[in-house]
Amino acid sequence: MRANIGTIDRTLRIVVGLTLIGLAITGTIGVWGWIGVIPILTGLVRICPLYSVLGIRTCPASGGKAG
Repeated sequence: MRANIGTIDRTLRIVVGLTLIGLAITGTIGVWGWIGVIPILTGLVRICPLYSVLGIRTCPASGGKAG
């Protein structure tokens, strides 16, 4: 699969994911904060399945393979 997440999108996903998990660990938002694992994973692998379905790309047009 080709990467469909750009640098800014990737960074934001990882930051938001870590924030959600941190809030879950401290008990601020409960177990729902563990949903932050999803943006972290998609940010690390640079592939978002929902973006693929919707035809969205936030990375440059010449983007290579993820990994």
